[in-house]
Amino acid sequence: MTGIPTLATVQAAASNVAHRWLFGSLADFRPMPRSLIDEGPNRSVFEYHSPAGTSGNPTLLVPPLAVPANCFDLRRGCSVVERLVRDGRPTYLVDYGEIAFADRELGLEHWVDDVLPNAITSVSERNDGKPVHLIGWCLGGILSLLTAAELGAARIASITVVASPFDFTKVPLLAPLRPVLNATGGHAFSPLYKVFGGVPAPLVRTAFRISALDKHLTKPISLVRNVANSDALAQFEAVERFTANMVAYPGRAIAQLYHRAFRSNSLADGTITLGGRTVDLARVKSPTLAIGGTDDTLAPPEAVRHVLRLLPEAPVTRFATAPGGHLGVLTGRAARTTTWPLIQAFQSEQDTVCWS
Repeated sequence: MTGIPTLATVQAAASNVAHRWLFGSLADFRPMPRSLIDEGPNRSVFEYHSPAGTSGNPTLLVPPLAVPANCFDLRRGCSVVERLVRDGRPTYLVDYGEIAFADRELGLEHWVDDVLPNAITSVSERNDGKPVHLIGWCLGGILSLLTAAELGAARIASITVVASPFDFTKVPLLAPLRPVLNATGGHAFSPLYKVFGGVPAPLVRTAFRISALDKHLTKPISLVRNVANSDALAQFEAVERFTANMVAYPGRAIAQLYHRAFRSNSLADGTITLGGRTVDLARVKSPTLAIGGTDDTLAPPEAVRHVLRLLPEAPVTRFATAPGGHLGVLTGRAARTTTWPLIQAFQSEQDTVCWS
């Protein structure tokens, strides 16, 4: 809201304030209806209900570790799930649940060898053996590609990675940390995850807020400017709720990310050592779309684009940018007309092609 407010703007602002005061929220946080179809250690696979029927290959949504799985179902009107279901795509989600101290010995191979392959299998079998589209956000995209490298292309129709960095030297936010880590032999961070068995949820939450510090500091101004915009205010509420519900990282997994992805930057070469063997992204044989957010400080576009040079066997590799920061590129208000149509068009195209 800029300049001299009009009567309509004042009325809209008053209505928003009154609604928030009376009902506590402008956002509609009702989750999309779903049913549990499969479960195992750190794995609950949900099928979303589609009253209008479905067509095409199914989609499995793959969240990163340490964040609530509702990143794909943030709020009604701004939900990846809602869009996919509305368009008739069979839609599924794998949820890892809470990460406890007892999970501190879990490494990334647990997700690459067990959680995701079993989730993909259950979704495929639920759909008469059809191959599965994967959509992974942040680390979820990295895990999706590592799983595809090990699993092969038979059950994977395509992979879309959103805001997934593969070259950490291209993440300016992390550059100031490297001299400190090099001076301590890389052990400046190690005592934290060893003592706590991982990275506790409050620290994950703080790190996420630091990654968007400029938006966090200017939030009061943005709220005032958008006081008459109920959709913008609802999005503020949804992001705040999402951030407040971060979960912990398991210790061994964060150690692998820290030493092998960040310190040694091994993912930039397309390989990472997990469970005593090397996983090589060069073995991925599934069509892959990578999307980077133009305002993303955790996964700048060039850090995301880098993955394309690591997939020589993939029959299709594409890169696109869309407006938004790390979360916004996935499920910001602009994603409704940018990121989501890109994903839907890519999946629809791959439904008509058989690469195997």
